[in-house]
Amino acid sequence: MGNSQKLSVAEKLGYSLGDLAANLVFQTLLTYLAFFYTDIYGLKPEHASVIMLIVGLIAAFGFNPVIGALADRTATRWGKFRPWILWTAVPLGIVAILAFSTPAFSYKGKVIYAAATYSLLLLFYASNNLPYAALSGVITGDRKERNSLSSYRFVAVMLAQFFVQVFMLSIIEAAGHGNKSAGIEKVMTWLAVIGTVLLLITFFTTRERIVPSAEQRSGVKEDLGDLLKNRPWIIMLVLTTLVFVTLAMKGGSYVYYFKNYVNKERLAAFVHPVIGFLSGAGLNFFGEDPVSAGFGLFNAGGIIFMIVGIILSKKFADKYGKRDVFGICLFLSTLFILAFVFYPPQAVGLMFASQILHGFFYGLTIPLLWAMIADVADYSEWKNNRRATAIIFSAMMVGLKVGLSLGSALLTWILGLYAYIPDSNVEPASAIQGTKLLVSIFPAIPFLAGCILLFFYPIDKKMEVAIEADLKQVRSMKL
Repeated sequence: MGNSQKLSVAEKLGYSLGDLAANLVFQTLLTYLAFFYTDIYGLKPEHASVIMLIVGLIAAFGFNPVIGALADRTATRWGKFRPWILWTAVPLGIVAILAFSTPAFSYKGKVIYAAATYSLLLLFYASNNLPYAALSGVITGDRKERNSLSSYRFVAVMLAQFFVQVFMLSIIEAAGHGNKSAGIEKVMTWLAVIGTVLLLITFFTTRERIVPSAEQRSGVKEDLGDLLKNRPWIIMLVLTTLVFVTLAMKGGSYVYYFKNYVNKERLAAFVHPVIGFLSGAGLNFFGEDPVSAGFGLFNAGGIIFMIVGIILSKKFADKYGKRDVFGICLFLSTLFILAFVFYPPQAVGLMFASQILHGFFYGLTIPLLWAMIADVADYSEWKNNRRATAIIFSAMMVGLKVGLSLGSALLTWILGLYAYIPDSNVEPASAIQGTKLLVSIFPAIPFLAGCILLFFYPIDKKMEVAIEADLKQVRSMKL
């Protein structure tokens, strides 16, 4: 067997399908969990907030470090990380269905059921997605191939996001014949079956090429000690947390924004030509509801231009380095989030334009986050002569889960703070103002903090190249 670190297109595609599967679950959590709990499942905003925060933090600080340590110490004929994808494919699908089901329990019973199923969902998601993410660090050590793999991976993420954010609300309504509870159960069942198949394809089409030598083996205590001395890791942990606070807050707010803030007459007039064109072509995806159609098309514009950004990301990262591209584009994307604070309910065209521009600049950053974390694993090996890929990625998954939990909890808490009334056709003026702030000022703050943080991240393009060259030389000497 050769020592080439080049990847075939088939392997890149096979790997990317794992993120397509995971994001059918993750994007649903990001976009609909708060709305599901408050307006479909029937929880009060304050109870939904507590569940998402406490369960999320337990998952972040309990599940992820344990899974990371176990995955780094897994030894099978399939490698360290691939077996986890195989073992968790079916359980993850089953729990995803249960978490979005609405049993006929008392209110107290529903609170307990929501907490239990959300806990299981985050446990199996961590057990699947953390080793999947770590797999990208051992598939290849080639910097450009790793950037390319990240681009494939996050095009798959955007495809899942496109389906969930553009079509899913209309499909839920159609599948349930107006009953959103029945509709979301049916849709999650379909997604679970599809996701399980995709994860199995990922397992069978990928291979682990970077295998730590015997002298690199270390205990959990040594791994944690290495992390605490690793400044790039600390910065990436905080940055990941901040990014996902914004994504959870902003992503979960749009459904409320379109339901309660955007002027429905202007929205209907704006989307009518597009719906008419699609209907004429036999592609009537959105039905007659202007809110569902507007929500879907709004997300579609952002996601399409995110994909354009993802495709261009590798070119810019190869030329200027990941850190600099990430920081500049994150700042530009933040400006278009802040713009929403100035838009009145009738400014539908400006809302769509800002979403498109935000999507493009944020899309340029998407592949870079995980590629930078793989660089941090290389940095750790370069500094310490020990590679602990999964525990480094597990720390980033802690950041992801903490960010998701804080962002989702802040979303429902702020809704309650502004007197939001679940499943109501008429909201008080305070709730409408709160909804506006939830898609503008509040989510912009963590992104801006992340921009500042990147000034202290030391792995620029020059260091990337030096680390890659040194590790290639060390590994070649050990072959």
